[in-house]
Amino acid sequence: MRAWSVAAPGPVEEGGLRFVARPVPEPGDDELLVHVRACGVCRTDLHVAEGDLPVHRPGVTPGHEVVGVVAGLGAAVRGFEVGERVGVAWLRRTDGTCAYCVRGSENLCPASRYTGWDADGGYAEYTVVPAAFAYRLPGGVDDVSLAPLLCAGIIGHRALRRASLPPGGRLGLYGFGGSAHLCAQVALAEGATVHVLTRGAAARELALKLGAASARDSREMPPEPLDSAILFAPVGDLVPLALRALDRGGVLAIAGIHLSDVPALHYESELFYEKEVRSVTSNTREDGREFLALAARHGVHATTHTYPLSQADRALRDLKAGRFDGAAVLVNDLS
Repeated sequence: MRAWSVAAPGPVEEGGLRFVARPVPEPGDDELLVHVRACGVCRTDLHVAEGDLPVHRPGVTPGHEVVGVVAGLGAAVRGFEVGERVGVAWLRRTDGTCAYCVRGSENLCPASRYTGWDADGGYAEYTVVPAAFAYRLPGGVDDVSLAPLLCAGIIGHRALRRASLPPGGRLGLYGFGGSAHLCAQVALAEGATVHVLTRGAAARELALKLGAASARDSREMPPEPLDSAILFAPVGDLVPLALRALDRGGVLAIAGIHLSDVPALHYESELFYEKEVRSVTSNTREDGREFLALAARHGVHATTHTYPLSQADRALRDLKAGRFDGAAVLVNDLS
């Protein structure tokens, strides 16, 4: 098969992501072999490719928003059939026995492993996934539309819950890419007022089209105080701005796996009045199942831009440069 490999982590413009030939992987006893049909392009893939995230597997194949069909079954797998459509997401495996797993916080498991970082992901013709971590996907929705839901959607959903938005509350979204534009749809469906703060004109236009009450540059203040905010942009300089925009008792959730350094905070203007800052770490499988159900109920849809799988490097360069709104999706043009 053909697959993309992070051969030399560094700027994606310099060719460190390479298209290589590899054997089709063999599924382990508890794993599914998945023939990839579509794979979303996540900013985390960019962080892996450029080395912002430390190398866990040399030469790893990125990609963790995979929609495909089961092409093979490990000896111990039950409940799946060859030909069945499944989703593969970021969280790949946990130990299931630590204190975090036992209390329902498997996203904090110290032994957790991740698709496209610890193991090869979906920028390839085939990938494997533990059957217990594969998602059953709703019918009636095409592969391209589903792919971004499997990370961008799930992480945005967890970030929204971490932000503790009160019913009918005022939510600020900093950055408006693949994750934020899905999160906004859930928040709006649940009765929130959404204000978007992002640098891209096309993203601001999309935000207003989806129903945001306002859309401004990320360095501006929203038109009213916020009850909650979510920082999707990996820009630490925005943390003080978002905190200043919060009303008393407001919560800022930081959704990214990577963030540039946060400048010194001014206590009186940015943290006083019981404002809170919370991080978001991965997701649980229950988060994923809950979000997929909500997405189906509320008609959440991804704004997508497709690229051939054979041009994944171009998709990552365009993501880095902010050349598209919504989410990019790789479509398997190889097999």
